[in-house]
Amino acid sequence: MSKANSFHVSDAPGLVDAHCHLQDGFLRHALEPALIRARAAGVRMMCCNGTHEGDWDYVLGLGRSHADICVSLGLHPWYVAERGSGWLARLEGLVADNPVGVGEIGLDNALEERNDAEQEEVFLAQMELAARYGRPVTVHCRKAFGRLADLVGEMRRRPPFMMLHAYAGSHEMVPVFEKLGFHISICASITRTANRKARTACVRVSPERLLVESDSPAIAPVGVDFERNEPAYLPMVIEVLAELRGERPEEVAARTAANAREFFRCCESDGAVK
Repeated sequence: MSKANSFHVSDAPGLVDAHCHLQDGFLRHALEPALIRARAAGVRMMCCNGTHEGDWDYVLGLGRSHADICVSLGLHPWYVAERGSGWLARLEGLVADNPVGVGEIGLDNALEERNDAEQEEVFLAQMELAARYGRPVTVHCRKAFGRLADLVGEMRRRPPFMMLHAYAGSHEMVPVFEKLGFHISICASITRTANRKARTACVRVSPERLLVESDSPAIAPVGVDFERNEPAYLPMVIEVLAELRGERPEEVAARTAANAREFFRCCESDGAVK
């Protein structure tokens, strides 16, 4: 598989990158050329996630200055220990005043140094915030899928839309999360033939729950340096996903784009993509 895109979407509304971090890595300093390449590859909407208090304003600014960037803001489990005393009030203020989703949030039991109780407290506080304001949520999860399902299942009120991004769970858990109301987002990990878990799981996702993402600048497709990923490579993910599912790439592209636009519909106001 080469870096060149093997198909282009001409009749569909365009591709949607359901999860990326345009504020991180090389993208922060070379964003405009990357956006030009993404648009040339058919990507018409990119959903950029803030991960800690230090990048919220910058990510929000990206959404305000680029019509094709949709924004979510959240406190990622990697940064729970660094949060300030007023983090939740500040996040609520940003959510209340802007058409943004909540994310990236979640649970990460792969961290060597962590406080599970604090992770869960921070996660649930943000889930409650998203539910209260009716915003979509983007969830990160590593080695905590059972616990995540239990916590969400116990919630009295859930956010209207929930996404498990860069899904790394088992195929057996896919219907469990779908029943809870989750969308499942697939990244370039499926381009690695050794990743049987992800390649098996992506086939189990229902068409109406399926999303695709670059997760850039990390988790690049095969043939690209791992931390040099960008939204322009999204067609490579769609091509492999379609092959694994026995579907046409154009169909997968159109379906995932429609799903993503519905998922982030509440964020499409003012300067957002129509």
